Amino acid sequence: MYGVCGCCGALRPRYKRLVDNIFPEDPEDGLVKTNMEKLTFYALSAPEKLDRIGAYLSERLIRDVGRHRYGYVCIAMEALDQLLMACHCQSINLFVESFLKMVAKLLESEKPNLQILGTNSFVKFANIEEDTPSYHRSYDFFVSRFSEMCHSSHEDLEIKTKIRMSGIKGLQGVVRKTVNDELQANIWDPQHMDKIVPSLLFNLQHVEEAESRSPSPLQAPEKEKENPAELAERCLRELLGRAAFGNIKNAIKPVLIHLDNHSLWEPKVFAIRCFKIIMYSIQLLSHLDANSRSAATVRAGIVEVLSEAAVIAATGSVGPTVLEMFNTLLRQLRLSIDYALTGSYDGAISLGTKIIKEHEERMFQEAVIKTIGSFASTLPTYQRSEVILFIMSKVPLPSLHHPMETGRTGENRNRLTQIMLLKSLLQVSTGFQCNNMMSALPSNFLDRLLSTVLMEDAEIRLFVLEILISFIDRHGNRHKFSTISTLSDISVLKLKVDKCSRQDTIFMKKHSQQLYRHIYLSCKEETNIQKHYEALYGLLALISIELANEEVVVDLIRLVLAVQDVAQVNEENLPVYNRCALYALGAAYLNLISQLTTVPAFCQHIHEVIETRKKEAPYMLPEDVFVERPRLSQNLDGVVIELLFRQSKISEVLGGSGYNADRLCLPYIPQLTDEDRLSKRKSIGETISLQVEVESRNSPEKEERVPAEEITYETLKKAIVDSVAVEEQERERRRQVVEKFQKAPFEEIAAHCGARASLLQSKLNQIFEITIRPPPSPSGTITAAYGQPQNHSIPVYEMKFPDLCVY
Repeated sequence: MYGVCGCCGALRPRYKRLVDNIFPEDPEDGLVKTNMEKLTFYALSAPEKLDRIGAYLSERLIRDVGRHRYGYVCIAMEALDQLLMACHCQSINLFVESFLKMVAKLLESEKPNLQILGTNSFVKFANIEEDTPSYHRSYDFFVSRFSEMCHSSHEDLEIKTKIRMSGIKGLQGVVRKTVNDELQANIWDPQHMDKIVPSLLFNLQHVEEAESRSPSPLQAPEKEKENPAELAERCLRELLGRAAFGNIKNAIKPVLIHLDNHSLWEPKVFAIRCFKIIMYSIQLLSHLDANSRSAATVRAGIVEVLSEAAVIAATGSVGPTVLEMFNTLLRQLRLSIDYALTGSYDGAISLGTKIIKEHEERMFQEAVIKTIGSFASTLPTYQRSEVILFIMSKVPLPSLHHPMETGRTGENRNRLTQIMLLKSLLQVSTGFQCNNMMSALPSNFLDRLLSTVLMEDAEIRLFVLEILISFIDRHGNRHKFSTISTLSDISVLKLKVDKCSRQDTIFMKKHSQQLYRHIYLSCKEETNIQKHYEALYGLLALISIELANEEVVVDLIRLVLAVQDVAQVNEENLPVYNRCALYALGAAYLNLISQLTTVPAFCQHIHEVIETRKKEAPYMLPEDVFVERPRLSQNLDGVVIELLFRQSKISEVLGGSGYNADRLCLPYIPQLTDEDRLSKRKSIGETISLQVEVESRNSPEKEERVPAEEITYETLKKAIVDSVAVEEQERERRRQVVEKFQKAPFEEIAAHCGARASLLQSKLNQIFEITIRPPPSPSGTITAAYGQPQNHSIPVYEMKFPDLCVY
């Protein structure tokens, strides 16, 4: 009898024998891996047998479920999962039918473990991209069953949580499997949405219960992963994020019905939470990209809707990340600039091209900037910092790493892009609160931002100054310095002043000289108007309030006195208004800082100079300069010393109050860097002074080396006495050279430069001649045939060396 059974077993089909071999005698031993590898290899080698393998596995699983042999059930599902992951052939559809039949059998079971096992297998299947389409597959049973599991009311809380989470995962798998395949069942039909959406909202609604029953702190991390409310929220966001315009109505209608049926409009907390998820999940950003060539009014409408939706936006959005949102908006901003410059969507105007109206594009750009500000206002501080760095990295700057476009069109595009991005940056920085300036203004951001302060465009410089003010103002003092004045008592401003923190002190030690240099150079710009001086005054005042210690106060006073010297000496040939504005700016700031330091002698000196100016030179005070019709003086060259703030006097009075008098006596001199030269062309004065220096070094009079003069006491005394006269002579010489280059005809300047070029070429020729000529021979030269000298070398052993060379 045993021989007959063995014979019958050998006659069974090979695929059945391979399937039987994967099951061990004891189910606790698990799947026989070697035999499973053989079965997988057989399925890959003979894919036409795959459907029979699936049918036989299904038959065994149904039999084992009926006999309550759950160990073999788990082994069968594990084998199915491995075959499903490994096989992607043409006949996979019939195997999938067997697989889904087995999953449905497990879901119909009353055993929670079998339900969870079937759900996990279905989720793995949902993440597989099939190579062949299926025309007849239905998921109606799975939608109904998973929705029913989401409403589980099992007596055991832990088992109930697991069943609900399995139901949510199953619904998520159904959506992922069907939403992008037009041949599958339409998951957006009301019959499906009316089951999926309420099931998710039911679990989302019970988040308060889950929080109230939270376990001990030691168990909290594990339980947080098993929270059905969080999983339901992610699934709902994903569902709404995948909805198209025509399907979103079917997804939102069940939300409204659920809120009505369960009386959730009052209190409105849950309703607001639901619509935060909805507003942030709708793909308006991708819709904006799809309409990038639509009319500017259409694009502006979409952007304005985004702006309004951002008011109730949730900060921790799922779907498009925060930087993706801003990247999309900035890309649309750049496209709009290109459209406005070229006048068409294709870059070239043809007969069939739609002409673009520049004012409509400008309206769209303003809408984008407003939306960027609305989005940023909803973000926490750390995310807003990332957005600020992201926008700044997009600003085209003249540097080695960020080459700018050339040509007239390229320059216009660069300028418009800079302005729009800086406007966006200003929107994001408005209301930005960060206690640590090192985090608010990191080095990589501050370097790029300050490099734009030195650009020739006055509008760009003004935006940068306002951005700096927004970052530094952390106590709402900005509006109190919107106008420049010399108040006799600044207590009426009700300033909020805090002691400089340790982090702010470190920030100023690292970046103060960089800030001072850019403020100083900004004051010397010819194209400055009243708004620039108001911004500079506000920046100086806010630094004094927010970031000042004794060292910073001393440096700011030196800086403002150096600005006064700029107006007095006028090496830059500034207009009269700019010089008067610098005088007035210095008076307003020194009046403010003197009252902040509360040193009586310092306040008295500043007050005396201001009173003298009121009587004799009101054009040096802000009340007469920063008005609609400024009253100026055409003669600023003969300013008497009584009208100026004297550095010696200030250092004397502050030194007696504990300030560093030695540092106050040093005049402030900024150091120009490569960044300054890249950001802006050098002024004509700097260029000519450089030429004068090179010319003096290469002049014929300096060809002969003069022996070094012996340094004695008399020499040093003479140098000290004559230093003032020499400085005056040097200044007069520079003025004459500047005047020559400004007024001389072009031919004369060209001849002068040509002579210098000829001189340089002659020097080079001399150097080349010396370098190329061979060295003289030790034995001299002899005359060869044809009368030409010929070098002749004698052997080394015949040479006569001096006695000192003999060892």
